[in-house]
Amino acid sequence: MRTIGFACTSAEAPLAPLHFDRRNPRPNDVVMEVLYCGVCHSDLHWVRNDWGHTPYPAIPGHEIIGRVLEVGPEVTRHRAGDIVAVGCMVDSCMTCDQCRKGEEQYCREGRKYPIGMNGVYGGIDAVDGTPNMGGYSKHLVARQEFVLKVPAGLDASRAAPLLCAGITTWSPLRTWRTGPGSRVAVIGLGGLGQMAVKLASALGAEVTVLSRSGKKKQEALALGADSFLASGDEKAMQEAASRFDLIIDTIPVEHDINPYLSLLDVDGTISLVGQVGPIPALSTLPLVYGRRNITSSLAGGIRETQELLDFCARKNILPDTKTIAMQDINEAFRQLEQGDTHYRFVIDMTTLKTD
Repeated sequence: MRTIGFACTSAEAPLAPLHFDRRNPRPNDVVMEVLYCGVCHSDLHWVRNDWGHTPYPAIPGHEIIGRVLEVGPEVTRHRAGDIVAVGCMVDSCMTCDQCRKGEEQYCREGRKYPIGMNGVYGGIDAVDGTPNMGGYSKHLVARQEFVLKVPAGLDASRAAPLLCAGITTWSPLRTWRTGPGSRVAVIGLGGLGQMAVKLASALGAEVTVLSRSGKKKQEALALGADSFLASGDEKAMQEAASRFDLIIDTIPVEHDINPYLSLLDVDGTISLVGQVGPIPALSTLPLVYGRRNITSSLAGGIRETQELLDFCARKNILPDTKTIAMQDINEAFRQLEQGDTHYRFVIDMTTLKTD
């Protein structure tokens, strides 16, 4: 099907309209009109080829809310008119041990794709081998198993970032069994950090936000944090030694994690969910003397992502967002490059005209 999106043709080029063909729907496919698409820092990395394997032209976007237009004859989960969502991936083998236990993001067959899973962009269609194009587009075609239900009562105009920023922080919170009595710290208060604070608080944890100075203290408390710790305050950092069970590190650029390790209690864990790439030299002393863990993760499986959407609907949890028109995407990217914003950009895809 012929459609239109916003694409970049090189790492230096701005995003601009591109007419292209979506694949013909298969019997188990869902065809949707994209209503909203979140803007993720990964989108920026992708179009700039920061990871070294972007095929051009490239259309990013992996936080997608849409309306079903039609379904294939084998589709049983969705029907025309449904409000649905698609996140970071659109396919997997569905048969390996990881897929069978709902961890499709770690699909064994996914290793053949450049980014380790069959992503909504960056992946390759398993049937015809063509590059997948993301959600900065008017239409999307996806296999029904990877199309999620948007619960009634969840604001579709703000829900898109849950498909990446939300699940990226929800997954480690669930993996490390966050709940009442847990002591969680969140480093950074951008799009990921805000979701981590809201979700950890809603799970019943005691939440502390870490930032370089006290400038974001009031914002952190307003989001639901119980306390604030300025990482630039050496005395305060020393007094916080062994305070936390889990630290969610959302900083999206290369940074030193050594100052945070001593904040973990024995068997505590720091989960790096913002940065993809190398980190400065690491001292193992804090790890040895506290049996502490360093970990990271991809987003989350389909079952876990649906769990997140349902949880957010019950708890009325939504990201702080700013809605933009499609033609404003290059300015939004410029702001992301300059530093963290206080909200998550969401593109109103009705502003993308088909002519």
